[in-house]
Amino acid sequence: MREIMKKPELLLPAGRPEVLRTAIRFGADAVYIGGEAFSLRAGAKNFTEEEMADAISFAHERGKKVYVTANILAHDSDLEEARGYFTELEKLQPDGVLVSDPGIFQIAKETCPDIDIHISTQANNVNFGTFRFWHSLGATRVVCGRELSLEEIKEIRKNIPEDLEIEAFVHGAMCISYSGRCLLSNFLTGRDANRGQCTHPCRWQYSLVEETRPGEYMPVMENERGTYIFNSKDLCMVQHIPELVEAGINSLKVEGRMKNALYVATAARTYRRAIDDYFESPEKYEANKEWYMQEICSTTYRPFSTGFFFGKPGEEAQIYDSNTYRKGCTYLGIIQKTDEKGFLHLSQRNKFSVGETVEVMLPQGQDLSLEVKGIYAEDGSFQESAPHPSQEVAVDLGISGKGICVPDGSILRRREPHPVDDAE
Repeated sequence: MREIMKKPELLLPAGRPEVLRTAIRFGADAVYIGGEAFSLRAGAKNFTEEEMADAISFAHERGKKVYVTANILAHDSDLEEARGYFTELEKLQPDGVLVSDPGIFQIAKETCPDIDIHISTQANNVNFGTFRFWHSLGATRVVCGRELSLEEIKEIRKNIPEDLEIEAFVHGAMCISYSGRCLLSNFLTGRDANRGQCTHPCRWQYSLVEETRPGEYMPVMENERGTYIFNSKDLCMVQHIPELVEAGINSLKVEGRMKNALYVATAARTYRRAIDDYFESPEKYEANKEWYMQEICSTTYRPFSTGFFFGKPGEEAQIYDSNTYRKGCTYLGIIQKTDEKGFLHLSQRNKFSVGETVEVMLPQGQDLSLEVKGIYAEDGSFQESAPHPSQEVAVDLGISGKGICVPDGSILRRREPHPVDDAE
């Protein structure tokens, strides 16, 4: 089966231009982004029209693809603006647009005849009849509902046209609501999750209040483990690449347009290696399974599960005692250039100090563990630490004259001796 199956696309998220470049450098075949409107991640920085044009150019020069999400469930007031938006996308020529609303689909079809249309998981795509329906209207790809098992995906693959692609989420946060169509945020905060403004109330801690007893808060106890009753584990399928390939999935998608460059680089590099290892040799893939998990856990994560892929999850798929992430490494910045002294220039993201051991994470897969010898401000002055977010600094890691090459776009991170709680 492996020999006759095409290697699946690895699809990574990007909420800002620097993350898109990171995703591509670290192994993504394609990246999905949002513009400043019609995207379900309004909290991400997202891309201006100019940034989107630059991103598409950057990707296409490297043989990679860019898909633009426009998957809100639209109201009447959105439709006229949507037509103008898709008219602009037709000029930019991304490789696909991702929609869920039938009205938006029709507008995209009319205004972007040269761009592939993909159907978002928000459209609740859980049977082959739905896949066939969208294909008959002109869609080239459908994203599985996250409630599908691998056996169900196999059945869909058998019953849809060969040229209709299947995309599936394989890594990242899981939504407690059916295909992500949640109303909690709208009801509790007035911010509509289906229009890109989710406040993630599924991660909140809840108590019960009885109407005639105001002010008396009773914890909602699912059992002795706590009260985070909506808080699902993250999805991780890096140890199940063979099953994903054999199910006939064309695109393996990582969730996380709100995530930073370290998260995206780690997911891209790890899944890239896992996919390539499997297609080179199933034995090599099996031998490296432990490394894949160690590397995935070097960034921010919740405890992992396999979601619905192997059947309906039980109570073990929830987290009852916490809503925080675990963090295996701290993100320090992206290397912008190496100067003639061998100093690495970056915009600092978290504090680090002289004398610490840090890692340079290279796109090719190696990690360099090096000591910080010096930190220098833009004016050349020495400083003991870099405590100010987004400060432009030059870092001496002692690589001058040692023949060590650090490509632009490499990631600087600090490995934590024990995973720590992180609110990201």
